[in-house]
Amino acid sequence: MAAIAIAKLSSIALALLKLSRAQEQMPFSWAPSNPLSIASIPALGFGTWNLDKSNASEAVSVALQTGYRHLDCAAIYGNEKEVGNGIKAGLETIGLDRSSVWITSKLWNDHHHGDQVEQGLDKTLSDLGLGYLDLYLMHWPVASSGGKNYIDYVDTWLAMEKLLDTGKVRHIGVSNFSPHQLKQLLDQTTIKPAVHQFELHPYLQQIDFVQWHKDNGVSVTAYSPLANLNPTYGSPGKSKDEPPSLLMNEDITEIAKERGCTNAQVALAWGVDRGTSVIPKSQHADRIKENFESANCKLKEEDYTTIEKLGKKYLKRFNNPSDSWGVSLYHGLEDA
Repeated sequence: MAAIAIAKLSSIALALLKLSRAQEQMPFSWAPSNPLSIASIPALGFGTWNLDKSNASEAVSVALQTGYRHLDCAAIYGNEKEVGNGIKAGLETIGLDRSSVWITSKLWNDHHHGDQVEQGLDKTLSDLGLGYLDLYLMHWPVASSGGKNYIDYVDTWLAMEKLLDTGKVRHIGVSNFSPHQLKQLLDQTTIKPAVHQFELHPYLQQIDFVQWHKDNGVSVTAYSPLANLNPTYGSPGKSKDEPPSLLMNEDITEIAKERGCTNAQVALAWGVDRGTSVIPKSQHADRIKENFESANCKLKEEDYTTIEKLGKKYLKRFNNPSDSWGVSLYHGLEDA
């Protein structure tokens, strides 16, 4: 299977985009800019969660060659060395330098203690073969130590603030926080998170929470923008209580047919149109290209109305480790 995926990946031609810059907080744009700032994070990113080591390097290289200029990584994904090799190969192939790509990674739960935070960053930079990250996120508001998990984030954030003075990171942010946790962070620290990354898709729209971020000047990145297509979440629609796969959803299919897009492109275009960046992942060349071409999918007002109804009909959060970790997450949010 990996060999087939690699063969497919090698078939994609180069697709380069021009870059520009903005400084103030504003909605994401499809086009990347250089030098990259929070205001100009490319709206369409390439995710590396569940990217198999067997072809992770080739997938990342092809993503860059296809035109992606935003990569999302994490220490816990266990593939940062391979991703780093892909970054190096891709940039060499297209003749661009490191500064042309926005690269995010994340601090894992086992490095929340103050003196461990920079160690975690250094390991990520070494594995990725980079001198700096554009964005470093606290992956969860949860620390893991001695076989136990517990809510812990303020002291970790204070340690992350110090990273900004090292030149190893340009921005810091969070992931998977609740409204209360965000408010507490803002009240007890001095630097506001530049970005909050959390689960968002047509089945989990979190409209009020997204608006809160806009009102408070925190950019949003949507992970799992294609909902239950991530294999970690099991088989889509396996029971009548589970939402159907977005690729099989009749309403999304009808919109895709009307707009000349694919179902995946509809979901990604919807995510970007609401002012968030999206980070779909794929190991297959044709899907990498298909997702990138979602920039050409233009939705109409009635499409947004239809998709909003889907969020009410199939409300579902797929990524919630609260029970397995023994901690309470997402308090005050939909389907917590």
